[in-house]
Amino acid sequence: MIALRGVEKAVKHGPNATYILRRINLDIAAGEFVSIMGPSGAGKSTLLHLIGLYDSEWTGEYRFLDFEIHKLNKAKRSDIYKQYFGFVFQSYHLLDNLTVYENLEIPLSYRNVRKAERESIVADALDRFHMVGKKDLFPNQLSGGQQQLVAIARAMIANPKVLLADEPTGNLHSSQGREIMDMFRRLNDSGTTIVQVTHSDQNAAYGNRIIEISDGWITNETHSRSPAAADR
Repeated sequence: MIALRGVEKAVKHGPNATYILRRINLDIAAGEFVSIMGPSGAGKSTLLHLIGLYDSEWTGEYRFLDFEIHKLNKAKRSDIYKQYFGFVFQSYHLLDNLTVYENLEIPLSYRNVRKAERESIVADALDRFHMVGKKDLFPNQLSGGQQQLVAIARAMIANPKVLLADEPTGNLHSSQGREIMDMFRRLNDSGTTIVQVTHSDQNAAYGNRIIEISDGWITNETHSRSPAAADR
């Protein structure tokens, strides 16, 4: 489903360059639940943003399904993201001028879901995440944990083929964190491919493979449980 070959990212400083990712070769099959781990500054979030088509300043080859991402322009990459990906950002990335309801509705509008159906799907999401009473509030009226829940709900709402999550439970209470990870497990069991960045061994154990990264290099891979639907 996802194949990276010789992918590198560097930040230039005049004639010099600092590499953030080095010679990344990575395959992720449909139905896998992959955890990316490593120390702070190792390149974990950069790799996740690259996979999620949010970062276009890199070299190498990236294939997603039948698309050769490295050959596509920014507009086409954006279309693919909207169609296939959901992303839980560490810093939420909610739209400040939109209510909770409107933030949840946006991914559905990208996929041309009819208004009546959008209303039903958003209502279900608000109920599932216990946010019905907050639907008309703006992000700056929510706590950090509440914003995180909205961000997770928004990423999941359109049933993306690939769900990417950057420290998805970092601002949640432990019970909320377990609930979210259980949701991810159920999503994965139903066929959604999930890639998460986490510092938590407990969260990483929900996946079927752990990729360790250090100083921009993939240094180790560990397999645990079987993927829900490998090569679906």
